[in-house]
Amino acid sequence: MHKLIIQIPCFNEAETLPVTLADLPREIEGFDVVEWLIIDDGSSDKTAEVAAEGGVHHIVRHPVNRGLAAAFMTGIETGVALGADVIVNTDADNQYDGRDIEALAKPILAGEAEMVVGARPILQTDHFSWIKKRLQVLGTAVVRLASNTEVQDAPSGFRAFTRDVAMRLNVFNTYTYTLETLIQAGHSNIRVTSVPVRTNPDLRPSRLVRSIGRYVWRSASTIVRVFATYRPLTFFWLTSAFFGLVGLGFGSWYLYHKALGFGAGHVQSAILAASCVTIALVLFMSGFIADLVSVNRRLLQEVEWRLKRMEHRSERPQARQAARGSETLKKTAKKSAPAKAPDKSTGSSGASS
Repeated sequence: MHKLIIQIPCFNEAETLPVTLADLPREIEGFDVVEWLIIDDGSSDKTAEVAAEGGVHHIVRHPVNRGLAAAFMTGIETGVALGADVIVNTDADNQYDGRDIEALAKPILAGEAEMVVGARPILQTDHFSWIKKRLQVLGTAVVRLASNTEVQDAPSGFRAFTRDVAMRLNVFNTYTYTLETLIQAGHSNIRVTSVPVRTNPDLRPSRLVRSIGRYVWRSASTIVRVFATYRPLTFFWLTSAFFGLVGLGFGSWYLYHKALGFGAGHVQSAILAASCVTIALVLFMSGFIADLVSVNRRLLQEVEWRLKRMEHRSERPQARQAARGSETLKKTAKKSAPAKAPDKSTGSSGASS
């Protein structure tokens, strides 16, 4: 049995959620079961009540607002526990067209990908400003370089995961999950692809992009932090090379003037050169230490993934056994039910003889 769970992280989405739910499919080709999951991230409005009225199968609530990334991870963990073979994540503001969920799942069903990201028509989206469109394109190019993937829309939250990928993902950033999961997937040899998707008119302003400057800063810091986490040797050695070149430049400048007999007037260049070279050496050695730490992190992630697989594999047979048991009870109840009396209006075969 193939099961698809559509998860929606929500925070005070009582107004937009009914529109989003009305756009979601109940059946998708290739799946026997399609269920909806709402993660209520500490909403102060009636988000959970609206979800229940809208026919949502599963609702998980955070007691306080923990942020989009935490809500996303809660959804992923819950989806795996509920036995999902594929998990699709979408937004509660109805930004993405629900009809394209089937397009997201197709590469996974065909065995062509393990993670699929919906690529929005960024340049054709009317409610995106000119600068936001260019920043989205630039950010995607940077993430492609950092993650070694060919994703077409890195900030897109409209994406699908296999069960195995869902158990591998770990998000440490509290701001957003989109960039970190892509870089993590790229460095974990997870097959990532993109499919074009449609978008709907804007129902409300974005809560992540409150200002362009803040969005750029937080996105850039996320990329740098994740790059340092998953490629520490490259990160520290590149920064070490930068300071080393600066130190070499100042040192050469000092030696040149010293050879001409004016070294006393350029002592500050010698001090800067010595400082930069020292920093470069410290960063160079830090790269080795960080690389060793990253090896331990990868080993721990591998152990965690194997433990999750063992845990959920043991749960699945129990769930199937419980389902079989309930079916057996139903059949037994039907067999033990008393037979109906013959219908006197039509008579029985014995009476007719």
